[in-house]
Amino acid sequence: MCGIVGYVGEEQAAPILLDGLSKLEYRGYDSAGIAVEDSSNGEVNIEVIKSKGKLANLKQMTDDGNSVKGTIGIGHTRWATHGEPSASNAHPHSSMDGSIALVHNGIIENFKSIKDKLIKKGYEFQSATDTEVVANLLQYYYSGDPLDTIIKVIHRTTGSYAFGILFKDHPGEVYAVRKDSPLVLGHSENGNYIASDVPAILKHTRDVYYVDNMVIAKLTKDGINFFNVDKEPVEVPLNHVEWDIAGAEKGGYEHFMLKEIYEQPTAVSETLMSHIVDGQIVIPEIQMSDEELKNISRIYIIACGSAYHAGLVGKYVIEGMAGIPVECEVASEFRYRNPILQDNSLVIVVSQSGETADTKVVVNMAKESGHNVLAIVNVVGSSIAREAGNVFYTSAGPEISVATTKAYSAQLIALYLIAIKLGEVRGRVDEEKRGYYINELKKLPDKIKVVLADNSRMQWLASKFFAATDVFFIGRGIDYAVALEGALKLKEISYIHAEAYAAGELKHGPIALIEDNTLVVSLATQAELYDKVVSNITEVRSRGAYACGISTYGQYSMEASSDYAVYVPKTDPYFMASLSVIPLQLLSYYASVAKGFDVDKPRNLAKSVTVE
Repeated sequence: MCGIVGYVGEEQAAPILLDGLSKLEYRGYDSAGIAVEDSSNGEVNIEVIKSKGKLANLKQMTDDGNSVKGTIGIGHTRWATHGEPSASNAHPHSSMDGSIALVHNGIIENFKSIKDKLIKKGYEFQSATDTEVVANLLQYYYSGDPLDTIIKVIHRTTGSYAFGILFKDHPGEVYAVRKDSPLVLGHSENGNYIASDVPAILKHTRDVYYVDNMVIAKLTKDGINFFNVDKEPVEVPLNHVEWDIAGAEKGGYEHFMLKEIYEQPTAVSETLMSHIVDGQIVIPEIQMSDEELKNISRIYIIACGSAYHAGLVGKYVIEGMAGIPVECEVASEFRYRNPILQDNSLVIVVSQSGETADTKVVVNMAKESGHNVLAIVNVVGSSIAREAGNVFYTSAGPEISVATTKAYSAQLIALYLIAIKLGEVRGRVDEEKRGYYINELKKLPDKIKVVLADNSRMQWLASKFFAATDVFFIGRGIDYAVALEGALKLKEISYIHAEAYAAGELKHGPIALIEDNTLVVSLATQAELYDKVVSNITEVRSRGAYACGISTYGQYSMEASSDYAVYVPKTDPYFMASLSVIPLQLLSYYASVAKGFDVDKPRNLAKSVTVE
């Protein structure tokens, strides 16, 4: 949930750290800090500067890093888990004697018992965080050998972590280790780097290492060495990141979210074309034969947040195309209910970052029970991608805004392609139908552009209802799954209470919430369910609601049925979610802008949920 960076090289560290942190603000932004090692006067000193609030405060304090001298350092942007946002709770944290500085992403579950032990040993604490406990535990076990010390500490801590560590007695060195929290290391001619995510270091290098759990890295200006917990050297492969650095920049847009909304045609196209070859759907990452795919008896789609909503769309599409029963569940619920997985089942996990904590646990659960796991992720080398065995990589590129848009759209494409592939091997999708589906999918990018070109309609609606206290979204079938995503987007970035309901459930309670001028956004893109949804629109309007109807070109009776009509191009009903979600994203964006909120960094939220 937090962002960490580190650098060791020949250049001044503080500006590099602050620039890297600016690319990680989507991971945490209630406080920030840096620790820089300075030995310019002949004596090693670790200077720690921290600030509550946005990273801009820290930049101002340090003159964009220019006032802090030193070529080795670590930095952090925080999303609070232990202790309120404050300068004292901000990272980096120092050991009591100031000899060790530490940044941390994750949660130390047994920090209380460790803290009690250290207090009895005379240690004092300046913060309410679990991280300061680790800093003092490092001091407690320090033997003069950083590797020995780190190994002792990680054997005595439970939970998740990615650590970046400076030892005053070992100038010119940065140490890093991870367990169940993301960590990437970068190598360049100008120095070496650690970061929570690739965008933080793209400006400096595209050559990166993805390290496994409990592998310790020692970084110097000359290189990176890796060790296991027995202090034995280990080899870690170097990877080249293909992402364009422009993907991590705003490119003239006011916000990353708006840029990423408009990047959806590209994300959809690239995800499609990387898996369609000569009219065939090719998913080489799936290490399962056609016979194995044919024998799948049940599919479980497990995810969190927007990825879960994409999974719900996938449930409708896979069941319809392939005839395989599909259960779609929230990972945090699935992992704790002792699920009974049917034999010959496939578990599909969906995660943009590939680091989502609850989803990652499901991967291990499914593998331990002998089931095949297919991961849909956007980040090459992420934990879930490495552990799942079968991976479908989406090609959304770096997504910076906390509220997902283009990654969600790319996940939909992945699920469509998987559905078609499963339908083929089970004899339900013949060559003609496959060609039709692929042709319809190839048209989606241009159709998304058509919807984006009509953005003024949602901008107007947002200007009328940005002060609303309650907004409801309704739909049936795939439209219901999209309604859930629309409600989530509005909640996330405009802080308007929004709920989504299966339209047929209105009379079973939710209709009691309708008052005069309540905005109800109704999705009616599924032709066979259109009349049913129109009936539901009539019900809410008769009780005073202001109804916005979203349907397809040609369904112009929506003009008479609703107060405000929005249209999207037609496509195959299975693929309508890719078009109908766009107006809902725009509504949420413009409502947040109208309220003057920080669209890309909504309160209390972080991009990648790497802790429970």
